[in-house]
Amino acid sequence: MKTIRSIFLAALLLISAGCSAPQSGEEESRLNVVASTYPVYLFASALCGGVEGVTVERLNTGETSCLHDYTLSVDDMRMLEKADVVVLNGAGLEDFLTDALATSSAQVIDCSEGVDLLENLAHDHEEGDEEDHDHGHYDPHYWMDPRNTALMVSGILNGLCEADPDYAEAYQANAEQATVLLNTWHPELQSMLRDSGVEISGLITFHDGFQYFARAFDFPLLAAIEEEAGSEASAKEITEITELVKEYELPIIFTEVNGSDATAQAISRETGCAVAQLTMLMDGPDAELSNYYDGLKNNIMAVVNGFAGREVIQ
Repeated sequence: MKTIRSIFLAALLLISAGCSAPQSGEEESRLNVVASTYPVYLFASALCGGVEGVTVERLNTGETSCLHDYTLSVDDMRMLEKADVVVLNGAGLEDFLTDALATSSAQVIDCSEGVDLLENLAHDHEEGDEEDHDHGHYDPHYWMDPRNTALMVSGILNGLCEADPDYAEAYQANAEQATVLLNTWHPELQSMLRDSGVEISGLITFHDGFQYFARAFDFPLLAAIEEEAGSEASAKEITEITELVKEYELPIIFTEVNGSDATAQAISRETGCAVAQLTMLMDGPDAELSNYYDGLKNNIMAVVNGFAGREVIQ
């Protein structure tokens, strides 16, 4: 398995070389692709790698745990103004782009088309808070289940071939390589989890976007609380979570990398459980597709080590 993965990673390192923005003095790009989020950026970059004259950029959304209140930056607007193709996560995640796309001539690719979306988890926020944090009917964090990535790649491929038909064969070849690699990662991560021998009695997360991750790896999701600035967990939620930690004797609960940990730390003091972070893969250092695998792997190891009573390396 490691040999197969190494071969495909080496191939993707080669095809990703053509995705960077032109340097000063270089010829302007023939096709400008803008991705709304980091996961979408990774997949779009893999498909555009090595294709002549194509630039892939992403909006500055990486430091935000919840995008529903995101405001476009000046750099974001500049990218969108010159975009020929805009690749969206979809499923209601990018409401902040509605006005900008309404005046844009760019082709829009929605990666959520065809994905089996889960309904949003219900929350019991304090009275008056629910309307302000209505995140739609469907949970848009479907990229956290690696089995959905082949559909995302297929959607991006179809859109790129339509926007740039003269280079369809190059996009197709890149998509085939990426899809084969992506399809190895779910069973590889499942095998890693199974070989650990650690029993996971249930997850409690302080972000409501981990249900796809939990489903992908058969983790019982006991509670998932969306805690943002100005939307802290209610007294009822804190009591319920504290009781769940005690009932299931949970050794650890999880926050999201960019999220608040105030309530989790309070519950930790009350119950003695540890607190560690899981990533939603909203940011990363570069366009290497392997960063997607590494993010999921780090999540798996955080869960396994936490339930095994070992230190969780963040």
